[in-house]
Amino acid sequence: MHEPFTRRVVAIIKQIPPGKVLTYGLIAKLAGNPRGARQISRILHSLSEKERLPWHRVVNATGNIVLASELEKDEQASLLAAEGIVVDDDLHVDLKRYLWQDIDLKI
Repeated sequence: MHEPFTRRVVAIIKQIPPGKVLTYGLIAKLAGNPRGARQISRILHSLSEKERLPWHRVVNATGNIVLASELEKDEQASLLAAEGIVVDDDLHVDLKRYLWQDIDLKI
């Protein structure tokens, strides 16, 4: 079974609605560890497939797609675009427009 922090992170990510994004840092803060942004990346890497997480709805603090490979970056940009999120040529998402702000978590 996952640790409590990991369970909270998974629950938060599963609730990000289509057409919205959250940042690694905001997820960490909401899950109870404001300094745990890097842990969010590890959780996404290890549990996205198993937990069927909408991993593509997570971006960095400035709204950038920051995955390791160009293929992964392109896939994330395509998935976001399919939900109506504009991703510019620099693989940037406008957080003022797309950040999920009306969060009412059920964890």
